[in-house]
Amino acid sequence: MGRFIRRDGGPPQDKRALNFWGLSPTDMVAQRTAARANAKPVNTADDAMTISAVWAAVRLRADLISTLPIETYRTVDNMRVDTGATPFIDSPKFMEFLYSSQVELDRSGNAIGIIKSTYPGTANVPADIQLQPSAACAIDTTDGEITNYKINGVNYDPSVIWHEKQFTVAGLAVGLSPVAYSAYTLGQFKSIQDFASQWFITGNGPRASLKNTEKKIDSREATIAKESWKATQEMGEPFVHGSDWEYSLIAAQSASNDWIEAQRFNLTEASRYFGVPSDLIDAAMSGDNVTYANVVQRNLQFLIMHLGPAIRRRENALSMLLPRPRSLKFDEDALLRMDPVTRATMIETKINSRTLAPSEARAMDNRPPFTLSQIEEFDALGLNPRMSTPQTSLLPLAPDQAGIYAGNVPPTGDKTDPVAAVPPPATPTQGK
Repeated sequence: MGRFIRRDGGPPQDKRALNFWGLSPTDMVAQRTAARANAKPVNTADDAMTISAVWAAVRLRADLISTLPIETYRTVDNMRVDTGATPFIDSPKFMEFLYSSQVELDRSGNAIGIIKSTYPGTANVPADIQLQPSAACAIDTTDGEITNYKINGVNYDPSVIWHEKQFTVAGLAVGLSPVAYSAYTLGQFKSIQDFASQWFITGNGPRASLKNTEKKIDSREATIAKESWKATQEMGEPFVHGSDWEYSLIAAQSASNDWIEAQRFNLTEASRYFGVPSDLIDAAMSGDNVTYANVVQRNLQFLIMHLGPAIRRRENALSMLLPRPRSLKFDEDALLRMDPVTRATMIETKINSRTLAPSEARAMDNRPPFTLSQIEEFDALGLNPRMSTPQTSLLPLAPDQAGIYAGNVPPTGDKTDPVAAVPPPATPTQGK
């Protein structure tokens, strides 16, 4: 007589007590029909991706992060100094690496790859990483430390594995899977889709009713009326009747409305699990009223509340692809693209407040610094009011520029040229 432990933590029970002379407790419970079956959870990432909200959220996050400009730098005197990147980071396939790894992080909480090669003379800096689907990976741990990876049945030492984690908890060596924790929520959505397909495609139940409003009819008359109606429908002919017949749909409108509302609700629920506001994937509930002054503010809110933390964690992990003490940084300003007028106003404000030089502003538009001939043209047109700025706020002029603004050296450097186009400076006034 065997014994087993109950899952609810109760005391061991005799198996024979549950046999009921050849019948199990499950056999004694009436089976539910297919129409009343419980919603089945979505257990795999591939199943989850068939849901539009999941696909849109995962795609949006991966698209944005993988296309952000990348800066590699090292810190010198608390200032970032640009440095060269490795060939792997500079290669076109690195963008694809970022996209695929972000998809795995958002679906399973883990991005795992096999390090195929490293750079000579570095502390095992990866030169090539072959990403693997999380579903093909198994991990062995001892005392919370990973001791072995099994990928497609092959064992690998942790030293040759690239492993990024997301949604981590204390004491767990792997990241949590959003698909696993949203399994029942996503399952409800798929059940709604399946029900809608059965209702609108296969016709689960009568679609309409034909009612005689004048008298009570018997089964023979009802059969004749039904067959007459069906015949006219199949032949495409009009159904001729008096004022005593009334045709109406049965719950079709109600079913469609309930289906749409349930679908919207589950789309919003799914978007919460995958870290994207529902309005950004066109899944906002009707009646939602989230307004922003402009697109920049909306993107800023999304960056701060949702995407920024994921970007920061990825920066820390991806910096391991560079020789130390180099680091990698994503340019998050690319998410805050402004319209031309707002951008021009921002640049003008920075130049006037002396936080941005004109040459730096031109570099932002991929333009070289001003040439002397351009400066001369501005002066000739009166568009370069240099003397309107207090003298104390200007840097000392270079020797070749001092002569130009003193009026004794022409901008071209030829002393025989007239210098009337560059008037001598007036005495500046402080505070005006």
